[in-house]
Amino acid sequence: MFYVDWQLTLVCLAPFPILIIATWFFKESVNRSFIRVRNAVSNLNAFVQEHITGMAVIQAFAAEKREFKKFNHINKEHRNANIKAIFAYSVFFPVVELVMALSIGLLVWWAAQDVVNPVQAEKVAGVITAFILCLNLLFRPLRVIADKFNVLQMGMIASERVFKVLDNEDTTVNEGDAYAGNIKGKVQFENVWFAYKEEQYVLKDINFTLNAGETLAIVGHTGSGKTSIISLLNRLYPVNKGTIKIDDTGIEDFHLDELRAKIAVVLQDVFLFSGSVKDNVTLRNPAIKDEEVMRAAKMIGIHDFIMQLPGNYDYHVMERGATLSLGQRQLLSFVRALLYDPAILILDEATSSVDTESEALIQHAIDKLITNRTSIVIAHRLSTIRKANKIMVLDKGEIKEMGSHDELLEKRGFYYQLHKMQFEKQEKII
Repeated sequence: MFYVDWQLTLVCLAPFPILIIATWFFKESVNRSFIRVRNAVSNLNAFVQEHITGMAVIQAFAAEKREFKKFNHINKEHRNANIKAIFAYSVFFPVVELVMALSIGLLVWWAAQDVVNPVQAEKVAGVITAFILCLNLLFRPLRVIADKFNVLQMGMIASERVFKVLDNEDTTVNEGDAYAGNIKGKVQFENVWFAYKEEQYVLKDINFTLNAGETLAIVGHTGSGKTSIISLLNRLYPVNKGTIKIDDTGIEDFHLDELRAKIAVVLQDVFLFSGSVKDNVTLRNPAIKDEEVMRAAKMIGIHDFIMQLPGNYDYHVMERGATLSLGQRQLLSFVRALLYDPAILILDEATSSVDTESEALIQHAIDKLITNRTSIVIAHRLSTIRKANKIMVLDKGEIKEMGSHDELLEKRGFYYQLHKMQFEKQEKII
């Protein structure tokens, strides 16, 4: 166009600044809209997944209508976010067409002034035709780019969310070279401070030593920091201050996989995978033989129950163990812990959700399981920890008392009050 007639080209491109300004506003509007769209999609997916998983609870409390209203509100936000994005396109495309129409109008107006004679008119007609074709070639890619910008912007917004995860440097360092194969189980906490959020410490100056083969029971009110202690021992979180040692070696010096292979954890909330009973207790470890699985199940006292299931040890457990009771899932988690023969055993409220008969079986298995093995037991039922070598009482992240069951009762302190409150409640219920 400049080669043919540079003056005419400048006239035709005079409305172009309008398009540049419109494009900038379009970009900003679409960017905000698609951030809103992605957030709306995320909220919608989270709501649907959560409510499908918790459908039984919603139905049990007859909350279907209330939750459906919440879904409508979230879905409405998703719809409005998409409409906002589409509105930006519905404004931008007419602006492109308008600018193109202005360019053609200016072209015709300028070229018409040169029409003096038939020869000149024929030349001008050729220039007008050429310029109209060129303007189409100029504006068509802009329309196509704006159309593809939709896909590009969605990809960029989604990639930002992905890169936030990839760029997160909050990871557990796994560079230890200390050999963990001969761990005996001595555990030391030295001046340990820990906070999930800066300066909001949930553990404050924790100090204790647990010799190999001993059992430590940790008791305290909800939120006192009991689970945080075992999370630190497993290196699920880094320590803010102080050191944690196993066999006089800092836990950071051990390779993470080797360290965790020597620590078995039985949690209160047991997670079972979709698969057979055998797969869940062995975690698909081919080194564990069927005979070992059956021996461990007999020791825990769940063998007879498993043999009554269709397929026995090959019985298919649905996702999260939906076909088993909470107590049965906990018993399976005991078998899982026993099979890996850990040097350190951690029981986090492991008997809180089983009936009295199952608790008696588990307590018998625990007595065998903790023999010659370092154990840390977190329990609300004080009757299950009387045999512990040491009992540590936590309150608001601090150690208030430590000693044996009889020693702590004689002190008539925190443990005495917890013991008194629990057994008074049991007597009232009886």
